Amino acid sequence: MSFPVLQDYLARLSGAASTTSSIRLDHEGRAQGRFFNCTLGSAFQPIRELGSGAVQAYEGLARSASAQDQGLSLWRLLDHAASDDESIELDRLCRMLHAINFFRQAGANQQDLYLNVHDRLLSAVSSNHGHAFRRILDALEFPLARVLLQLPAATPQQGWLLNYVADNYRRNGFRLAINVAGPGEALQILERLQPAAFKLDARELADTPALRELLQRVQGSGVGLVFKRIETEASLNRLRALADSAGIALLGQGYLLDQTRETLRDAAPLRAVAA
Repeated sequence: MSFPVLQDYLARLSGAASTTSSIRLDHEGRAQGRFFNCTLGSAFQPIRELGSGAVQAYEGLARSASAQDQGLSLWRLLDHAASDDESIELDRLCRMLHAINFFRQAGANQQDLYLNVHDRLLSAVSSNHGHAFRRILDALEFPLARVLLQLPAATPQQGWLLNYVADNYRRNGFRLAINVAGPGEALQILERLQPAAFKLDARELADTPALRELLQRVQGSGVGLVFKRIETEASLNRLRALADSAGIALLGQGYLLDQTRETLRDAAPLRAVAA
């Protein structure tokens, strides 16, 4: 896909006043970010419809672009070192980087892009954060409707912060995907936060009344259920059986299905997934 303003925008970013972060293009045309002394790039993991195996979306993940520690998550290095202001700057840099690297690829057809909001931003984000990121997407002429901001799981004490951040992003036109600890938590916030999707851990899947109620509540509502960390055949088969019995399409991602890659996979179903 072609975005005429991208080159000009990157040139202005390179000359910005910030001394801690910047974005540039490498020799293959991929965007790379610079944060202090770290160089980072984007990796993408597909989110698939578990019945057909078709790719519905991708999640953007920040990875070190250094040859010495290729694949290392930059957030793991900075979780306890970065200040709140630095976390906000890195979070915004990563999401902008992923958007550029996603939409510049021919494989980004009609799939959505999930972009993480780091959990430290629940307490550090300012009131204009959603507006600031929307201005970036609008400036690059990227389709806002295909971007989902993925909010972290919140503790009970952080409930009001999650409400505040979700409302901020929703008022700026973003759809939300919310990580939850389990189906019970999803039921509690379903009406209040109006997400486009919930993300649940496939490793902790249990056939509970709350899970059955959640499947009933989201059926026909347009709210997607994404089961992450699918790592075993047993988890995958259980999710498929659950989808069949509930008559609902479930989404999933995990290393059993796909590795993370800089380039987008063919969106056609994988035989191993659709079997």
